[in-house]
Amino acid sequence: MSSPTRQRAERATTPVPPAPPRGASDRWRALPAPLRHLLLAALGLAAVTALQFVTGDLTALRMAAVGYTMLALAGLQLLVGGSGQVSLGHGAFMMIGAYTMALMVLHQPMLPLAANLLIIVVVSVVAGIAVGAATARLHGPYLAGATLILAVGLPGLTHRYHEFLGGSNGLNIRTAGAPPALQGIFSGSEWKAIVVWTTVVIGLAVLATVTTGRLGRRMRAVRDDETAAAMSGVPVGATKVVAFVIASAAGGLAGGLQAYVLGTVTPSTFTLALSLSLLAVLVLGGIGSMWGAFWAAVALVYLEVWVSDLAGAMDFSPDVENNLPVVVFGVILILVLRFWPYGIQGFFQRMAYRRRTAAGPATPHGGPVDGAAPTSAPPNGAAPDTGGSGGTS
Repeated sequence: MSSPTRQRAERATTPVPPAPPRGASDRWRALPAPLRHLLLAALGLAAVTALQFVTGDLTALRMAAVGYTMLALAGLQLLVGGSGQVSLGHGAFMMIGAYTMALMVLHQPMLPLAANLLIIVVVSVVAGIAVGAATARLHGPYLAGATLILAVGLPGLTHRYHEFLGGSNGLNIRTAGAPPALQGIFSGSEWKAIVVWTTVVIGLAVLATVTTGRLGRRMRAVRDDETAAAMSGVPVGATKVVAFVIASAAGGLAGGLQAYVLGTVTPSTFTLALSLSLLAVLVLGGIGSMWGAFWAAVALVYLEVWVSDLAGAMDFSPDVENNLPVVVFGVILILVLRFWPYGIQGFFQRMAYRRRTAAGPATPHGGPVDGAAPTSAPPNGAAPDTGGSGGTS
């Protein structure tokens, strides 16, 4: 029987097998989360910029609409899917951002666009702190009712301060187009789309970093069980207020970008129907993932366009043409929730989960183990729990 000293000497002289080479996926996951999100943001911006060379002005404006709509939905995603707070007043924060942009352009026309966007974020954060602090102790329908009051009452201020906010006619603004050096390359609409998506990808990178970080874990703890989160040392009230503030900033920034693209701001744009549409289309895209916000934005922007074009081609009456998009959206929402309860992104996650499990447990060389049986996908179309809602990580 060998002594312990001899055993240690034998282990020291035994050659250690080399570690298997790390794949591209492992190296990517080894990067810090903020860096990954910024790289994905740069890649997305490059793709949007490249599309401007092969599309026209109309497509550029629709792409810009998808961009600022996605930013608003991503903020609502963080609030609803991240912290479990249901808000029916998200459109009100978009209105705050839009009117802030219009007032800054009208009364401070020399300020650059970047400064206006920063001011919009500050104003939206202040509004979010006020509303979030007032509703931090509310839950479920009480919270929804409080935010509902905000969505219904805020547009009425435009009539109360008619001379300042323009009343029912709203405010019209003119914004600068592409810089002189780029005017021969990009049109005004294409430049607006690039500006919008530059702001959007930065905002999405920030939201994704928050979602996958410590604050995101606290939000999910509050969402799952406030009592258990409080017993674990999570400041429940402060976490809910912070989530509300971040969502408000995203909504306000999206409203400011909308005003920048359209050049007009009216109270009829930011009614309760907008807040309800944002919440409904978020369910359609899939709650719990930034990709769900993307699918939701595409559906909200393009579904109305496609259905309106179809109604016009079939020569329907104006009443049918105006109401058909709402009916079609309702039917699609019911069908999606019937067959894919986790929305469009949940369907894609389920397909990816099935492909991974069909290969069986992997050997060190990457192949399936002989005789290994694939596991089944989660029931009812559910996607596997990945421990977070950051779809861009």
